[in-house]
Amino acid sequence: MKPVWAYLRLTEKQFTWQVLETAELFKWRATHFRPARTLKGWRTSISGDAGFPNLTLARPPRVIFAELKVGKGKLSPDEEIWREILEQCPGIEYYLWTPEDWEEIELVLRLKEER
Repeated sequence: MKPVWAYLRLTEKQFTWQVLETAELFKWRATHFRPARTLKGWRTSISGDAGFPNLTLARPPRVIFAELKVGKGKLSPDEEIWREILEQCPGIEYYLWTPEDWEEIELVLRLKEER
């Protein structure tokens, strides 16, 4: 059953917070790089290639990279490249999640082993 908030129109920030809270509940270590407002708009400070997934989650023996989207959000070309590369790495799990995927998100985070 979906939680009540799953039926609301969430921002990506709210959705990210919900996934992080759920990951913490199931004892995952998590990393999320938050963007900051600059004179040129919103930017995420990184060194390396753009498009890196929103979340990195680790709980032995698993590592998950998750890209989160809300509304009609689609992967950018840089995000597509990361998806293609990560999906070719044995032992790495990659997910593209939206709020509509909530039941899958809970299942994936609850499981001890890769599906």
